[in-house]
Amino acid sequence: MELVGLMPVLRLPLDECLGLVLADDVVAPLALPPFDNSAMDGYAVRAADLEGDLPVRLPVADDIPAGRTRLTALEPGTVHRIMTGAPVPPGADAVVQVEWTDGGTRTVTIEKAVSPGQNIRTAGDDVREGDPVLTAGTVLRPSTVGLASALGLPVLPVRRRPRVLVLSTGSELVEPGRPLEPGQIYESNGMMLASAIRDAGAEAVRLQFVPDDVEAFHRALAPHLGSVDVVVTSGGVSAGAYEVVKDALADHDVRFTKVAMQPGGPQGSGRYQGLPVLSLPGNPVSAQVSFEVFVRPALLASMGHPQPERPTARARITTSLTSPAGRTQFRRGLHDPSSGQVVTPVGGPGSHLLSALALSNCLIEVPEDVTELAAGSEVTVRYLQ
Repeated sequence: MELVGLMPVLRLPLDECLGLVLADDVVAPLALPPFDNSAMDGYAVRAADLEGDLPVRLPVADDIPAGRTRLTALEPGTVHRIMTGAPVPPGADAVVQVEWTDGGTRTVTIEKAVSPGQNIRTAGDDVREGDPVLTAGTVLRPSTVGLASALGLPVLPVRRRPRVLVLSTGSELVEPGRPLEPGQIYESNGMMLASAIRDAGAEAVRLQFVPDDVEAFHRALAPHLGSVDVVVTSGGVSAGAYEVVKDALADHDVRFTKVAMQPGGPQGSGRYQGLPVLSLPGNPVSAQVSFEVFVRPALLASMGHPQPERPTARARITTSLTSPAGRTQFRRGLHDPSSGQVVTPVGGPGSHLLSALALSNCLIEVPEDVTELAAGSEVTVRYLQ
């Protein structure tokens, strides 16, 4: 999170703000509603004119649709036909809904009385001018965007989305759709990580994967260094003979290490020409679990999200598990809160078992000091959805 930092604040049009985080408090520039208006289709009346015997027949002196800007005062003994949302005329203190009348347009028969204030939405009933309505750190949802629009705010101050360059490495990788030669596999990490970045609310730029060649790696990065905020790589960070990311970045300000977790032990992080770099392992499940543990929270924090971590819950596992000593293990699972807070492990611990991850909706966390869990044991689950 410290490496990626906070994104700058921009004033963006409302239709670009969904999912972003408000950077400053918003104070209401006007009241909502801004004027007294009718809550019903019906007739604006003086309540006192309906205090006698009912039904009563009164002349309709005016017709007020929504959007009327000039109003005439309601005279005693008359009514104005009025639509929902239309401004209440001076002199009226209630609205009779049309269902209590014969719907007349020249004269109207009213069958029920109303009390003063009935069926009128008063100015400021929802929001008063000057009220604080949205606070910094609010994640903008459709309703909050709608409130800002109702207040006449065309733009909002938000932290912009980080732009993330995704680069997979490996000479064995082939773009889906092309035929495979012996020893080749289809590239999946780039597409998966770019999708995960977009799912987190950031922008993703997916580079074609590069072969295990240091110069090719530098050439692939160079055109993008001035236009992205973060670089995420996958593959080439372990202890093998052709670890291109490690070889290309080791002389820069990027540190490569092993984290006490499974899957996802080999990791790299630092700066390349001043740009934050997060280097993930190449096995698909390792890459995605590493993204969930490290990258996703950093991207959300960079946008100012108040809760960048995935929500968690406690549940009981349906089968026993084993885990290596000294490592936090993340097993894939299906969590069903409706079945009494239980979670079912999906697949084994292997970092190549992508189909098990695709079928899962959570990660089961096994602490580093636990090597065995019996069926029925309570665990922490980290939601993936």
